[in-house]
Amino acid sequence: MRHTKVKDLLNSTTTLQEVNAKGWVRTFRNNQFIALNDGSTINNIQCVVDFENTPDETLKRITTGAAISVTGNLIESKGAGQSVEIQVTKLEILGDSDAEKFPIQPKNKPSLDFLRENAHLRVRTNMFGAIMRVRSVLSFAVHNYFQQKGFVYVNTPIITGSDAEGAGEMFKVTALPFDNTPRTEDGKVNYKEDFFEKETNLTVSGQLEGETYAMALGQIYTFGPTFRAENSNTSRHLAEFWMIEPEVAFNNLDDNMDLAEDFIQYVIKYALDNCKDDLKFLEARLLDEEKSKPQADRSEMALLEKLNFVLENNFKRVSYTEAIDILRDSTPNKKKKFNYIINEWGADLQSEHERYLVEKHFKCPVILFDYPANIKAFYMRLNDNTEPGKETVRAMDILFPGIGEIVGGSEREERYDVLIEKMKALEIDEEELSWYLDTRRFGSATHAGFGLGFERLVLFVTGMTNIRDVIPFPRTPGNAEF
Repeated sequence: MRHTKVKDLLNSTTTLQEVNAKGWVRTFRNNQFIALNDGSTINNIQCVVDFENTPDETLKRITTGAAISVTGNLIESKGAGQSVEIQVTKLEILGDSDAEKFPIQPKNKPSLDFLRENAHLRVRTNMFGAIMRVRSVLSFAVHNYFQQKGFVYVNTPIITGSDAEGAGEMFKVTALPFDNTPRTEDGKVNYKEDFFEKETNLTVSGQLEGETYAMALGQIYTFGPTFRAENSNTSRHLAEFWMIEPEVAFNNLDDNMDLAEDFIQYVIKYALDNCKDDLKFLEARLLDEEKSKPQADRSEMALLEKLNFVLENNFKRVSYTEAIDILRDSTPNKKKKFNYIINEWGADLQSEHERYLVEKHFKCPVILFDYPANIKAFYMRLNDNTEPGKETVRAMDILFPGIGEIVGGSEREERYDVLIEKMKALEIDEEELSWYLDTRRFGSATHAGFGLGFERLVLFVTGMTNIRDVIPFPRTPGNAEF
């Protein structure tokens, strides 16, 4: 008999039929009641065993984590919490699980740190099953949104010779031997003998390559892995993460802000519509977790309320200059509560400043725009008629409660001569990026785009507080397990 998913069994309206279910034991009570889960839903199906007619040896093997197959009649449940259950007539152990060695025991309530150390097994818990199903649905929603709007999905290189951010914090890719690295006469690494015959890295962004495709296809998006070799061992940073990057020809900064806001609201609504049970569970988990926190540190809104708040309210659009004035005059700045005190225009905003603007001042998502040119990347469009020494660029960041920056984007500098001057000032090799400059030489036009770190989106939607808990196998400084 073909087995039926637990999700479909729980939604079934036809009882008194023989069914087969396969999954993993979550709990086994009184030698009679099995809570079975197969990953299709956060909910378990109760399987009632006739223990008097089941061999003791089989009953002893029904342990947490064991894989089993049950066949029996689907009947209306007499117990609370479920509408149907399986009256088991046949039970088969597919894979044993040693109860004393299996680390994920429901009674022990393992800590998040412990579960990170067992990332290969943590998805067997309700919490991580829910998170990963929500992540999957959000991933589908990303593609659905852009495909419905006629965007072309582009796969940009993972191995690249360019540094889109100009940060220099990249993982090098090489096939050269470390114990006998070939050198040039002046002692530098001789990349001519390497696989690609030049210095290459793992990508930090697909933006530059994406721009070239937008200037032919009109509107494109990328959705793939990106890498940062910065030693940021925080709850908000990963060395390997997924980035969503749309790029649209003929869009300006206002169009870009409109697109980002509409996109974020769409994918959040999609998750709310399609992950009801998982999000209810994650909301209850968050409420339980916050009971141990001081009242002042607790969220003002429950998870579902917070997600609906983002859908129902327009994002507040604020210039960098206005934000600096607000921060400079704020109580935590005046009382030196910020770790980084805001004294003057031109400061690079930190997470504490971003979260103050969102969570304390405006109390809604915020889009900051028109940043100082000297703290933003070379490819961002220089604003016209700006004061000397206070040049700004057509950049934007979207700030979310609990997260800080979730989106960074800009209108791109489409003027060839201005872009060349900016590259010279930053000592960026024109020859190395000659291919990128061609988009300004041949049919240049206004265009804009943004990057959204997918894990930060998942973090917000699930209510988790550590980014390592929303990606299957986190890569962080000192950690590349599994």
